[in-house]
Amino acid sequence: MELADLIAAVPGVIQIDGQIEDCQVTAPVVEDNRQVEPGGVFVARTGGSTDGHQYIPAAVAGGAAAVVGERLPQSLAVGVPYIQVSSSSKALAYLSAAYYGFPSRHLVMIGITGTDGKTTTTNLVYSILKAAGIRAGMISTISAMIGDQDLPTGLHVTTPTAPEVQAYLSRMVDARLTHCVLEATSHGLAQHRVSACDFDIAVVTNIQHEHLDFHDTWDNYRDAKARLFRNLTDGARKPGVSKTAVINLDDRPSADYLLAIPADRRLAYSTGQHTEADIVARDVVYHPDAMAFGVEIARNGMVNIRSALVGEFNVSNILAAISVAVALEIEHEGIFQGIEKVKSIPGRMERVDEGQDFLALVDFAHTPNALKMALQAARGMIAEDRQVIVVFGSAGLRDPAKRALMGKVAIGLADRVIITAEDPRTESLEAIMAASAEAARENGGIEGETFWRIPDRGRAIFFATQMARSGDIVLACGKGHEQSMCFGATEYPWDDRAAMRSALRGAPLLTLPTAASGK
Repeated sequence: MELADLIAAVPGVIQIDGQIEDCQVTAPVVEDNRQVEPGGVFVARTGGSTDGHQYIPAAVAGGAAAVVGERLPQSLAVGVPYIQVSSSSKALAYLSAAYYGFPSRHLVMIGITGTDGKTTTTNLVYSILKAAGIRAGMISTISAMIGDQDLPTGLHVTTPTAPEVQAYLSRMVDARLTHCVLEATSHGLAQHRVSACDFDIAVVTNIQHEHLDFHDTWDNYRDAKARLFRNLTDGARKPGVSKTAVINLDDRPSADYLLAIPADRRLAYSTGQHTEADIVARDVVYHPDAMAFGVEIARNGMVNIRSALVGEFNVSNILAAISVAVALEIEHEGIFQGIEKVKSIPGRMERVDEGQDFLALVDFAHTPNALKMALQAARGMIAEDRQVIVVFGSAGLRDPAKRALMGKVAIGLADRVIITAEDPRTESLEAIMAASAEAARENGGIEGETFWRIPDRGRAIFFATQMARSGDIVLACGKGHEQSMCFGATEYPWDDRAAMRSALRGAPLLTLPTAASGK
């Protein structure tokens, strides 16, 4: 591939140093100099903890055919063409897309964003597409599904890097898939990981308090989510596919903000609060292990839904998925079958059964709103005289304001609360827990009677299971499907589901000595 052809696809080129004509690119575009292959392109990007520009000499030594960056290097004698751009992150996305032949232009692209419910909605849409006989792929924060392949996408929940996204999409095109469902996080949108994807349908679940450590303000966070909708009509158009915005009308004022962004078509959904919505839930009946309801679709009749997923928040997620099906004109039977086939989502209200006489669940709820929704759903799954026991924490180096909110929500909705570790990273675990504990105390909690602090997450889950009685529910929140926990700068193997199983068998699965000491 000619370097000049790649550079022609990049927005914001400031200047080019060196000869790009006749320069061949024979290896992928990367942002990690350790991944440079001879003939590849290295993009120097400034991240949260490092500046890629300092690795330019190493990338050239590794065989990079060209270098892209925001700043001119100290010495212009780089030895290969150097392209200065206004945004390395954006350039990385478009270079990667161009290298793989802009694969998203050959797929109907469905992007799903929001604070809570993204992964569940992504899986629901994927299941509906499959049930309707559509050859679809999926990129979620858990895995990428390409045909029969299930590929993990990382330890912690975020959108894969731009080169990874474009490589997955390219493999989907090669596999002759026609549609892709992509989960887009606020980090992924803000850092341009999906900027070179030509989306056809943009979906939002909700926009709640989260990630203010990265975005600084709630307005910035909402604006990052809105990029999915703003970029909708700018992308390549595909025959017979309207650029459609799918919006949660219950999520005001964000709904009004997103509705003002241009789109060919808008579909609004509601759990019943707004009967003027295009897709509305009717007569929801909740059971401990399932729920059923009708969905009224404007100008397209009623479809009856039965789902093994539980909780009002999952009604909303299902409505979002149905809205996508409506946009794609999928028949009711495909909608019904697709939703019914989703029995559970990894780490989302996932049951752990070791023969105990109470319910044990693991959920990814790591925001105040998600914790609230999970606890409300848990309350609806047990008798009125039974207890809801919750284990939760808050991550270090992430949005410290939510720690108190989590404590307030937990003590207000659960009968027993255990505050513990959740990726403390380099922060003091004791200080993180103290913020939640103080909020619990200010809102009526009594330490040692209605809430406890247990730094070791395995011991905390074990303590909760030992406290549970017949008919109660134990809910471990915050980690969900994740397979590691970060202490200091190190990711250690960890799985809440394995910890819950071990606790139910009578032995705590310990985390680390550092967790137990609260360091």
